[in-house]
Amino acid sequence: MEPHRGRPRALLLLLPLLLPAPGSAQAVCAGTLNGLSVTGDAQHQYQTLHKMYNNCEIVMGNLEIVLIDHTQDLSFLQTIREVTGYILIAMNVFAALPLQNLRVIRGTQFYEDKFALFVLLNYNPNTTHALRQLGLNQLTEILAGGVYIEKNAQLCHVDTVEWRDIMRDPRLEPLVRDNGRACPPCHESCAGHCWGPGPEDCQKLTKTICAPQCNGRCFGRAPNECCHEECAGGCTGPLRTHCFACRHFNDSGSCVPLCPQPLIYNKLTFQLEPNPDTKYQYGGVCVRQCPHNFVVDQSSCVRACPNDKMEVEKNGLKICEPCAGLCPKACEGTGAGSKYQTVDSSNIDTFINCTKILGNLDFLITGLEGDPWRNISALDPEKLNVFRTVREITGYLNIQSWPKHMHNFSVFSNLETIGGRSLYNRGFSLLIMKNENVTSLGLRSLREVSAGRVYITENRRLCFLHTVHWAALSRSRADLDIRNNRPRSKCQQEGKVCDPLCSAEGCWGPGPGQCLSCRFYSRRGVCVPTCRFTEGDPREFSQGGECTECHPECERIDGGATCNGSGADTCTRCAHYRDGPHCVERCPDGVLGERGPIYKFPDGSRECRPCHENCTRGCVGPLLRDCLGDPLRAPTLIAVMVVGAVFLSCSLVLLALLYWRGKKIQKKRAMRRYLERGESLEPLDPSEKANKVLARIFKESELKRLKVLGSGVFGTVHKGIWIPDGDSIKIPVSIKVIQGWSGQQSFHAVTDHMLAIGSLDHSYIVRLLGICPGPQLQLVTQLLPLGSLLDYVRKNRGAISPQLLLNWCVQVAKGMYYLEEHRMVHRNLAARNVLLKSPSQAQVADFGIADLLYPDDKKYFYNELKTPIKWMALESIHFGKYAHQSDVWSYGVTLWEMMTFGAEPYAGIRLAEVPDLLEKGERLSQPQICTIDVYMVMVKCWMIDENIRPTFKELANEFTRMARDPPRYLVIKVSPPKTPPGPPRTPPNPPELPGLGSRGGFGVPGRVWGLGSGLGCPPDAPRCPQPGGARPARRARQGSLGRTVSECSEGRGTASELELGGSGGSLGGSLCRSLRSRGGDSAYLSQRESLQPPPAPGSEGSEEDPNGYVSPTRALPGRGPGGCHIALGWEEEDEEDEDEEYEYMNRPRPRPASLEELGYEYMELGGCDPRPTAGAPRSEQEPAEEEEEEDEGEEDYEYMNKQPRLSRSLRHHGYEEMEAVPRPRCRPLPMKALRSLEASDCAFDNPDYWHSRLFAKGRRT
Repeated sequence: MEPHRGRPRALLLLLPLLLPAPGSAQAVCAGTLNGLSVTGDAQHQYQTLHKMYNNCEIVMGNLEIVLIDHTQDLSFLQTIREVTGYILIAMNVFAALPLQNLRVIRGTQFYEDKFALFVLLNYNPNTTHALRQLGLNQLTEILAGGVYIEKNAQLCHVDTVEWRDIMRDPRLEPLVRDNGRACPPCHESCAGHCWGPGPEDCQKLTKTICAPQCNGRCFGRAPNECCHEECAGGCTGPLRTHCFACRHFNDSGSCVPLCPQPLIYNKLTFQLEPNPDTKYQYGGVCVRQCPHNFVVDQSSCVRACPNDKMEVEKNGLKICEPCAGLCPKACEGTGAGSKYQTVDSSNIDTFINCTKILGNLDFLITGLEGDPWRNISALDPEKLNVFRTVREITGYLNIQSWPKHMHNFSVFSNLETIGGRSLYNRGFSLLIMKNENVTSLGLRSLREVSAGRVYITENRRLCFLHTVHWAALSRSRADLDIRNNRPRSKCQQEGKVCDPLCSAEGCWGPGPGQCLSCRFYSRRGVCVPTCRFTEGDPREFSQGGECTECHPECERIDGGATCNGSGADTCTRCAHYRDGPHCVERCPDGVLGERGPIYKFPDGSRECRPCHENCTRGCVGPLLRDCLGDPLRAPTLIAVMVVGAVFLSCSLVLLALLYWRGKKIQKKRAMRRYLERGESLEPLDPSEKANKVLARIFKESELKRLKVLGSGVFGTVHKGIWIPDGDSIKIPVSIKVIQGWSGQQSFHAVTDHMLAIGSLDHSYIVRLLGICPGPQLQLVTQLLPLGSLLDYVRKNRGAISPQLLLNWCVQVAKGMYYLEEHRMVHRNLAARNVLLKSPSQAQVADFGIADLLYPDDKKYFYNELKTPIKWMALESIHFGKYAHQSDVWSYGVTLWEMMTFGAEPYAGIRLAEVPDLLEKGERLSQPQICTIDVYMVMVKCWMIDENIRPTFKELANEFTRMARDPPRYLVIKVSPPKTPPGPPRTPPNPPELPGLGSRGGFGVPGRVWGLGSGLGCPPDAPRCPQPGGARPARRARQGSLGRTVSECSEGRGTASELELGGSGGSLGGSLCRSLRSRGGDSAYLSQRESLQPPPAPGSEGSEEDPNGYVSPTRALPGRGPGGCHIALGWEEEDEEDEDEEYEYMNRPRPRPASLEELGYEYMELGGCDPRPTAGAPRSEQEPAEEEEEEDEGEEDYEYMNKQPRLSRSLRHHGYEEMEAVPRPRCRPLPMKALRSLEASDCAFDNPDYWHSRLFAKGRRT
């Protein structure tokens, strides 16, 4: 059995109910709702089934036959003719189902929420016993629901049944599959549709064979052989008494849409009166009385009354009547004899919707303020409003504590009676004491204190209680103990007296709504000086001093009384129509009377008059010809409508032909004019595509600039509004004002720019709406109120998820790929130029630094002076070369900004030093939230060779892959608390690493500078490295976001340049991308260090940051005296001098040992080591062939870079004067031999592997 088929349902076994309906001779029994759940064995299941359905004709519910053995006799099911719910037949092994008299399944309930007939798994795989034939020969209609018959191994003739003829809903398809296959065919007289092999098993079709004139079922193919519209399942004749089953209700064998209603219209009294022949709807049967365990709700038998009605018994009949307000609900009180001592937070919810308290109500301080000993919290004062529904307290009311902000007891404003059946202490039924904040009682509805004493004391601010006539509230002599409250004289001085509209009986508080009784009139408990007799809305009349509204059907009369009672027969004039003495909204139209429906029409005086006795659908006058739906007038009306429809159709066809002919004539005339002029029509080249520029020309009067949003290279961006001419709407837009626009050349440049970006239409590109020419050219784009991505990630640092970050990466990459497809170079991509349309959608914005890259030009030069240095590729900084691959570099920096939540790249580094830093291979450090996979994508974007950088399409695909599993690539966690500032500490010295002493050492950081660190030689070392060469420092990730990372390898040295004063240090090397030897490889170093024994207990070692990266704290020993140290430190001397000289020593380096057998060519871009001196010692680990290659390829050059001072205005925005940045000199690089690939060469942190791969790729491209 499949799991979803065997889902157990709640076991609900209804007792059998055999009820012979008077006059109908039908046995009705209750169904079940057990599903596939059974109780007991197969024998017990059979006995239960026999008790419930023996001699049953109509199953009021579901018929569920489950787990019945083949030995049981099910012939008692033959009497069932109708099932109101569904039929479930599952896990049985009997051969045939004896339901041959079943005609209708109503489907008021569904199995599995959609099926009215469900047959499943009726066979035993270990024996031959199985269900072989359904035998539902008389089943002709399923009113609602579908059919499911599956996995009945030997069940036959279910595929031959025309289920569409049985199912009423034509949209449902029967699911009949995996049943018996070796089945005999239908008898030849059955025309292919049968329930079994014999001639008596032919299916009786009552729907698909009917004539078009029939609206439902039929008993033949002729047009006059249609069943009555109230029939269900077919019929034997055209009358409502000839039906097999009824569509709605069966009233003593006649199918009717409704059972006889409880009220009928009396033509003499013009009112609805009780119907002596009323019947109640019980399922699909009309019965004269409901079963004893049912109640009557209007005209139906129901199991329980609705929430807004209560059950009452009248004349021996249980009926549901509407409640006057809330339905009565009695609740247990507090105090003695109750499980609650006081009202508190643990029991306050039990008093919801209570109208009567059986017992007492106590309000003590432990209930309101909480009881820590009983673990009860303080009571929310707002929850005291649950007592507004209370009308009676059978015991006493004891209030000794009340919320401070509540100045009365208005929550008991509907309390009418305090019974006093149980009394408090010395016989008190109403006790109010020690409530310092209460100023009035507010018991506006209290009319009786049946027994007990009234004790009100120690309420220092309580007034109005002296005005209450307490004797009128008590049935016996009033026993009062009222003292130590607010004196009456002070209350009068403070104006705390009863309202003038109150009578002498007193009041419960201020205002006309607190009176015990009114001096004049009252309206819904509030005293008023007069009722709305002749003015106001709605109009009223007075009955016992109470203002009561007139009936809604009474017409309002100005200056006179509108009514003299509350009924519809007390109106002076009717608002709509008058039927006899009663005002009605409409005249009776089909209201049930003694002899059938009654129809009336309104005459000229709005009096309802009866229609002609032969009118069956209403009328507009008293004569027969005034009847609605007159059969004599219907054919004429139909004929007129048909003629009119034909005439209208012909007219439309004629107009369409005339229009088509006119257009054809116009085309011929236009062609003749062209030929007479001699103009030639050249066809367009198929390659010439239309320019889809969706931009407009704005007038200056249409645009209004508001505040400034930012400034860029071309001008200033404003927030503004666009007010179209002739309209009052205001559309928010972004307006870019082009400054210094003059001359024809600038105009063409800007219009070309507009044409380029105006043709862009992408989800991740900000749209250009148009331009506004004038003294200052204005570009109008969409306004994105969320602002830039840079500001957003800074403001919402703690609320951004990894999924959102990766989605932004994908969107920006797709937007840039769209620009690349349209030959558009951005040239100014940064997080500040990415705007947010919504928190989940980023769009690339173009503020004037993008231009069109025409199809014939792969790259071009741009000579702007002001350029964002920190976001630019090296070829753009030095040579002014811009291409899509230079945008990839900027994209990598933009990613870094996003992953660091808006940190500034290269923070603390002067702009003039950035190009030299990039040439030496330094790059931005790995953000703390990024895994190595994301960071390596950034590193690939920052490759020197533009040809080996990834494309935007590749970037979009890569981040799309990452976005499917964000926690795998981004780890966002709460940062630990910052360490309080203090003096710098000298880090401990690590243990020496044996075998690496001859390869050089590491400098020790003196202290961290800003957000960066420094690279340079120690003061006691020569400016140029010795032949041993200096190895780059290993990376320490405990620094700030401004650290840089060497491009040479992942996991190697990280440091940013510091300003070194005087001659205390210099930057060594230009474009240091070559590796010295295998000893300088980061993977090699990490492996060598991992093999060393742990330090001694007393030795000092390296520190490990929370991310697991080891930070070296001391240079390795063994460096020769001339070796160059790379130190993370700074010097404070000579900080005033901002101009420094740098010496770049470049010569070819030998191929690293790790690439000897690698299957790629290794390209040496430059070296950091100068030419070796004669007396310099060589390392023992360097092979002889390396020395020969060094001598052959040795070359020196000196590059002096004089850095100018950065202007104050540009330094703030992160821009650099391009002319101040010198361009380095380049020279050809040698190509080395190949070697075979080794497993260690593929290490992820092996720089030799990455550079050999990248340069081999660059050579192939």
